[in-house]
Amino acid sequence: MVSMVLGILLVLVALPLSAGAQTHGNLTLGSSLTADDRNSSWQSPSGEFAFGFRKMGRGAHLLAIWFEKIEDKTIVWSANGDTLAPEGSKIQLTTDGRLVLNDPGGRELWSPNPTVAGVAYAVLLDTGNFVLVSQNYVNLWETFNQPTDTILPTQQLDQGTKVIARYSEMNYSAGRFHFILQDGNLAFYATPTPLDVSDAYWVINTNGSGFQLIFNQSGQVYLTATNGAVLNLVTSDTVPTSAFYQRAILEYDGVFRQYVHPKTANSSSRWPRGWSVVSSPVPPNICTSIPLNIGTGACGFNSYCSLGDDQRPRCHCPPGYTPLDSTNEMNGCRQDFTPQSCDESRPETDQFTFNRLLHTNWPFSDYERSAAQTEDWCREACLVDCFCAVAIFSDEGTCWKKRIPLSNGVMDTSVGGKALIKVRIQNSTSKSTGDGQKKNKNSTLIIIGSVLLSSSVFVNLLLLLITCLIYRRFRSRDSKLLWAVQINQAAVTQTFTFQELQEATDGFKEELGRGAFGAVYKGVLRSQDANFVAVKVLATKTGEREKEFEREVSAISQTNHKNLVQLLGFCNEGQHRLLVYEFMSNGSLADFLFGSSRPSWYRRVEIACGVARGLSYLHDDCTRHIIHCDIKPQNILLDGSLTAKISDFGLAKLLMANQTRTTTGVRGTRGYLAPEWFRNMPISGKVDVYSFGILLLELICCRKNYEPEAESEAQIVLVDWVYDCYHEGSMLELVESDEEASSDIRRVRRFVMTALWCIQEDPALRPTMKKITQMLEGAVEVSVPPDPTSFLSSI
Repeated sequence: MVSMVLGILLVLVALPLSAGAQTHGNLTLGSSLTADDRNSSWQSPSGEFAFGFRKMGRGAHLLAIWFEKIEDKTIVWSANGDTLAPEGSKIQLTTDGRLVLNDPGGRELWSPNPTVAGVAYAVLLDTGNFVLVSQNYVNLWETFNQPTDTILPTQQLDQGTKVIARYSEMNYSAGRFHFILQDGNLAFYATPTPLDVSDAYWVINTNGSGFQLIFNQSGQVYLTATNGAVLNLVTSDTVPTSAFYQRAILEYDGVFRQYVHPKTANSSSRWPRGWSVVSSPVPPNICTSIPLNIGTGACGFNSYCSLGDDQRPRCHCPPGYTPLDSTNEMNGCRQDFTPQSCDESRPETDQFTFNRLLHTNWPFSDYERSAAQTEDWCREACLVDCFCAVAIFSDEGTCWKKRIPLSNGVMDTSVGGKALIKVRIQNSTSKSTGDGQKKNKNSTLIIIGSVLLSSSVFVNLLLLLITCLIYRRFRSRDSKLLWAVQINQAAVTQTFTFQELQEATDGFKEELGRGAFGAVYKGVLRSQDANFVAVKVLATKTGEREKEFEREVSAISQTNHKNLVQLLGFCNEGQHRLLVYEFMSNGSLADFLFGSSRPSWYRRVEIACGVARGLSYLHDDCTRHIIHCDIKPQNILLDGSLTAKISDFGLAKLLMANQTRTTTGVRGTRGYLAPEWFRNMPISGKVDVYSFGILLLELICCRKNYEPEAESEAQIVLVDWVYDCYHEGSMLELVESDEEASSDIRRVRRFVMTALWCIQEDPALRPTMKKITQMLEGAVEVSVPPDPTSFLSSI
């Protein structure tokens, strides 16, 4: 009896120990974790590392290992980046000793490769290594032997082990770059299946004697020989692991960097609280390092790479080109104009011109060269050649012709000469048409003037009256013809009759929304039965409504970007002015953001970056730069995949390519208006920057910029509250009920700092939208912003 009681007591005492072991100790067979909102994990004994699920978006989870005790929970290894796990998926160490990730339906998503048998338990070590162990304490499988993009102190890579960069900052699927210890040398490649070592863009050569790549506890990464002798230092800085977390990563831009992070906030006054680079990047300049005559180079096709002030590569589209994927600048660019015709009967040489970029080249795209020539000769040779997309004129007088696709583009001071990029002249067709009509009109006027000079006074007066009528008729016809040609420059834009749009909307039956200039209705075009459209009906044809119509069509017909709503067509018939847009099935950002349920943090991040890219395109990449003038949640629409698209260009202001600012009356919506609207100051793209700053704060905090019913008086004005929280270091208060955002607090701080820069009183202090996009994406550091409240009190 006594032995039975003692046995029960021992069991009861052991129960909490067993439960605790599931989190911090050895994981017994049958242990499991489920992908849900609780972010449950298995932790290393010290709690410094965690293994479990990280939410990557609505209903999508990544099985990963991360630093647990720092704010941004940096991921160092992942299992299923190419196939994210849906809600309810489970990772389990089965009773027969298999580690397997299954979706809710039981389908296997991932398991260690090669398959291991005889597993007795698993454990996450304090080094960050997750290990499957046999009954005899032999490591059967470990994450240190199958890294993704990161290596950690004490990790050793053997021959043939590959480290693969992720696709982008937030996409953990396999990217383009990898390095591998191969034939005794450490080689970096930009192609998935290189033919031989000559395809490498960076090689650490040991003459074939390299045996292991080691990351030691002193913070050095180096190659060793079989006898353990150090052959080459990859990174040489030494940082004690006792005070700093460390990691070395092949980042998505193809550069290998080493980072450190203090283990405590006050561990050293020399280091900031976030991750800091402690070694020179490898390679130092990837833009100039990729020598291949095939492939895309550091950036995608038809783009070029330049090194930023922070020593990070930047990918750019040349003038006349636009990104293929606005979410990833490294995916290349495409022409945003119709290429030159090769039809000899219409050579189109008068419809193209050249934009010049200094120190820029696509070294492996040429198909013809001519020596001892002038720049004018080079331009003309490319102009008359329909295959020529770019001509490179070297300092020595050599002309190189390049064809599409352009590859391995680079801009660097080491590159001599200049690139002459052939682009279609904006509205070239309309200009040629207009010139012909102007000549005909002028000829008519000259003939009539001659008659006037040789006739009697009465006849002269009569002819003068007729001349005025003819001139007005020509002018009216000219404007109509030029207007039609200008609109039809957009490849997908078409004209509709009022009756067609009336039938498409079933008599304007289903209203989607209403604004100051008219209403928007849902419709279906007869030619596209499966696709809905949104038809915007402008009010009566008053002067202002006519300007609204002209501004909107003129602005949006010149654009082509993933984050701008697409104009499909228009109706300009009698008193009827209608615009036909692609249908955005998820409505406006205002409804999405301020509705009953909070959108996920990662979705809000994507929306913020998407709007920033769209505005950057409008400000910098259009032939006529466009200031939107009314950025607010109601004018950001969401398509079926929740991609954000800027809409409603009715207040837009178009600038010439050489124009940066203008003067105009107040436009926009109060609460999002920059102070210069009220101060009789010139208006520039910085008014959109200010509006975006307010929008960004609303996205961060999931609330409107002014809420008189807020919990406390300090929270009524969003900008005041955000700055107070930022200044007091209480950033978590802004997202305290948002678990996703709270676990990504480093990004929250970066977004808040970016927003505070956007809403500075002085427009000159506000960054450009291109710089803001880089700040949001983490490509550039965000410095401490000044206090913006001085300007709030002046409004």
